[in-house]
Amino acid sequence: MQTTITVPLPNSPYQVEISPGGLNKLGESLLPLKLGKKVLLVSSPEIFAHYGEIAVKSLQKANFEVIPHLIPAGESYKTLESISSLYDTALEHYLERSSTLLALGGGVIGDMTGFAAATWLRGINFIQVPTTLLAMVDASIGGKTGVNHPKGKNLIGSFYQPRLVLIDPLVLKTLPVREFRAGMAEVIKYGIIWDAELFERLEQATAIDDFATCSPELLQFILTRSCQAKVDVVSQDEKEAGIRAILNYGHTIGHAVESLTGYTLLNHGEAVAIGMIAAGRLASQLSLWSLAEEALQKLLIEKAGLPTAIPSQLNLKDILEALKSDKKVKAGKIRFILPKQIGEVIITDQVSAEMILSSLQK
Repeated sequence: MQTTITVPLPNSPYQVEISPGGLNKLGESLLPLKLGKKVLLVSSPEIFAHYGEIAVKSLQKANFEVIPHLIPAGESYKTLESISSLYDTALEHYLERSSTLLALGGGVIGDMTGFAAATWLRGINFIQVPTTLLAMVDASIGGKTGVNHPKGKNLIGSFYQPRLVLIDPLVLKTLPVREFRAGMAEVIKYGIIWDAELFERLEQATAIDDFATCSPELLQFILTRSCQAKVDVVSQDEKEAGIRAILNYGHTIGHAVESLTGYTLLNHGEAVAIGMIAAGRLASQLSLWSLAEEALQKLLIEKAGLPTAIPSQLNLKDILEALKSDKKVKAGKIRFILPKQIGEVIITDQVSAEMILSSLQK
């Protein structure tokens, strides 16, 4: 049950392989890319403990020389300091332009590894092997790489495409339930912005809040449709000059909430879920979509076991202030992605501060 999706970018096309058990064939999957011998494998200690041996053995079997480099998991480690330690390892092991940086982990590991690959020797090979649902359907595809600044998420980064994205759904069996649910936030996002059929399938599913309750067929469908949606958008707009901005649905307020809670209280998917709830309310206030559609979105977010309310300790005016430093601000106006119906959104800057505060108060 393998699915291959091509990302048809003119200068850097690549494939997304969704393959149950694919991690065991990682080395074999890299051979057609004609990479250099050295692979610097970047992971977190926890993920490496679960899957490092499988990945390393598979790469060595294909005659790659593997250098592991571990970075603690979590947004608080997504810093230039972590990148510097990665550079040190690259220098110590004489990585060349033909060498490869391989990310084995979640979105944080993928973002940092990609940024290091983009900037080491002005760009070396980069492979994504995501191990969280969120990274599989979102962060691993599209070439966004980077680290956080103390005053904002992902303010330092670059667009840099991987040579291959290898997704093995079976690694999700060790993913904590909370992290699985975080990934479902991005899956629901694709249903709202692009794929009404995906949204409907999620509604029909018995449960979507745990790997154990998702059948292999449903999981393959979720991964395939979500990745295809991301590819469809990215292939039209690689560097977010236009339509790619719709992928930020729920992220405008979500990022502000993450930043104000120090990336510790909520994970990314939980923050995005809260952001989607607020965006849904804004869309209703502007009569872009119906109250019934807003309610369907809320029901699906709750079905995935995700939060729907702003953390009580946050000051709403602080959120408004944080929005002003968001990357999506243009000419001083905050741009929002808002739904017109399930499966279609628009980009607008016609949202007042009063409306934003109102959307956060319920």
